[in-house]
Amino acid sequence: MRRARFWMFAALLVIVFGGKNVSRTQEGNVDILRTTEGELKIRPIMHGSLMLEFRGKVIHVDPWSRGTYTGLPKADLILITDIHPDHMDRAMVDQLKKETTVILAPAAVAETIREAQIIRNGETKTVDGITIEAIPMYNLVRGPSPGQLYHTKGRGNGYVLTLGGTRVYISGDTECVPEIKALRGIDVAFLCMNLPFTMPPEEAAECVKAFRPKIVYPYHYRNSDLSVFVNALKGESGIEVRVRNWY
Repeated sequence: MRRARFWMFAALLVIVFGGKNVSRTQEGNVDILRTTEGELKIRPIMHGSLMLEFRGKVIHVDPWSRGTYTGLPKADLILITDIHPDHMDRAMVDQLKKETTVILAPAAVAETIREAQIIRNGETKTVDGITIEAIPMYNLVRGPSPGQLYHTKGRGNGYVLTLGGTRVYISGDTECVPEIKALRGIDVAFLCMNLPFTMPPEEAAECVKAFRPKIVYPYHYRNSDLSVFVNALKGESGIEVRVRNWY
């Protein structure tokens, strides 16, 4: 049933794309984007976990032990968004890191992943020529009980990476907050959508209409109806929706 739903969603892809520095091909489960400085390879792994390869460097985002990492290279850079176990997994970080691996994470994560370099909302760091900006990710209204939020402002990070002139946004767990709507010049976006923790597909689609990435991947979408997201973006000039199987 899940596989049938995936192909149904894939058939609804919005393919309206006008980025001059980004084109697309595929190798199995890897999407390849053309940047001004060579190929950017994108590999969905599971849930909020993905791997990027660029200029010989390997970037793992929120590595999680439930994903399949067999045969994948170790990390030159690991980005962690939040303290929840589907994003911060000590065992998987240990499996993927090398002596030279740089780990960037918010301060709350660094309390557990102690070797991580702290990057806070609004800060920018450069690692091996890759610029990483920390973007706020948080809930506005959703939480486990009145007066509480699943993700508080300042605790976690989304990230914008600049890779050969191509700007890649990774949302982490968030609702459609003003800082996301204010993003500009995003070539590729990974946007979460699952209730009750983040936002529903229709809210995510409205967020995309605000910051207008050239390509958007729904991810961290467990139990969401992605056809709602895809249909809401039909006819949006300059935006391509790519549905991939993250599970």
